Amino acid sequence: MNPLRCLLMLLYRIWFYLLVSIPIILFFPVLLVLTASERFYPQFFWVARNIWAAPILYGMGLFPRIKKEGRMQKGKSYMLVANHTSMTDIMLMLRASKNPFVFVGKKELVKMPVFGYFYKRVCIMVDRESPRSRSAVYLRAQKRLAQGLSVCIFPEGGVPEGRDVLLDPFKDGAFKLAIAHQIPVVPMTFRDSKKKFPFEICDGGPGRLRVTIHRFLETKGKDMSEVTELKNYTREIIQKCLLEGK
Repeated sequence: MNPLRCLLMLLYRIWFYLLVSIPIILFFPVLLVLTASERFYPQFFWVARNIWAAPILYGMGLFPRIKKEGRMQKGKSYMLVANHTSMTDIMLMLRASKNPFVFVGKKELVKMPVFGYFYKRVCIMVDRESPRSRSAVYLRAQKRLAQGLSVCIFPEGGVPEGRDVLLDPFKDGAFKLAIAHQIPVVPMTFRDSKKKFPFEICDGGPGRLRVTIHRFLETKGKDMSEVTELKNYTREIIQKCLLEGK
């Protein structure tokens, strides 16, 4: 591995963490107000999408290119699912959806300086090793859906281990929630995140981040006996798109 490239990529990642932190520090009082009550969440989401996610991606030289095969209606709830390979997936998902949504994510992200403080205030955290924690996720997600928000879950349950793993098996949670609330599943494929900003420090670099928002999968009339079928079909859609983008 070229030592000069590794040094440059290390600086590139330090720049990423600065871009993550600076808007939060600058707007800290505003964010405190917007996270003080759930009724302010749509306003918080707008700030996160436009004043946080956009500067990070564009500041890194990462340019989203979003192809929409379906369009979300304002005020309607959806279950957003996508493959997960990079820290930029959070920002990319915020740019992909104008509809306010709440992330369901792992509790370990709370440990991140600055970002973690607000993450725990607005996201639904899950300890994947705790059945009790997983049950609590359903209750919190139900509450947010009842408020007219959407929910975003990366159904692999984490980032796949190994550079050659294209897509891990999906977990049931997102699809059970979608069927329970009879809301459409919105499959999304993030085609370039792993290449442009992987977890390996010496790899990556600026470029486009292609996103395909696939046709929505309706759940009206479905019951829990169809969770596995819906889960597998969603995974097939995303996997096929990833293979086409290799």
